[in-house]
Amino acid sequence: MCFARGTKGVDGGRAVRPTVFVVDDDPSVLSAVGRLIRSAGHKVETFGSPCEFFERSRSDEPGCLVVDLRMPDLSGLELQEAMDRAGYHLPVIFMSGHADIQSTVKAMQGGAIDFLIKPFDERQLLEAIDRATALDLEERAARADRDALRARLNLLTPREREVCMFVAAGRLNKQIAAELGIAEKTVKAHRARVMAKLQAPSVAELVRIVDRARKA
Repeated sequence: MCFARGTKGVDGGRAVRPTVFVVDDDPSVLSAVGRLIRSAGHKVETFGSPCEFFERSRSDEPGCLVVDLRMPDLSGLELQEAMDRAGYHLPVIFMSGHADIQSTVKAMQGGAIDFLIKPFDERQLLEAIDRATALDLEERAARADRDALRARLNLLTPREREVCMFVAAGRLNKQIAAELGIAEKTVKAHRARVMAKLQAPSVAELVRIVDRARKA
């Protein structure tokens, strides 16, 4: 399948300008939509098919996808599903001249930002793109934050992790010592290392770190 590779790139930690990816099998529509988006100051890449999009794009690039609903090889809905399987975290905006309620509902359930009926108002598309790119940047920042928290937790030894969970649950040192069958001073030593590794200045911050990591 054309979307099996799921290629990824590395930006070296630099901020990357969001890209609006446009996929439509109609060359005239593709060109017109690309020009419109570019005229609004966005970075744009256009593709004549879903396979072309998967071959040339990178799954770690921020931005959004503007895609036609009906295409011969792979529909917009199938592309949305393929992106999800391949780990492409991009907000999707659908365009269609032949929309139906079932397709619209399926697209929105899949997380689409908007569903525009051709011919649509240019402002509708640009506003949808602004919402989509802003959402993508927010979600990427949240994922990066969760990854950083998980990385800190991974620094803990198995015993430190046990102590961490007990502290986060509100247990006192003597209670933790009894639960683990170790001396209270040992618990204090583990606790100090946990706080240092997690960069947690307080128990409240430790609880926040553990809670956010669990939700990741």
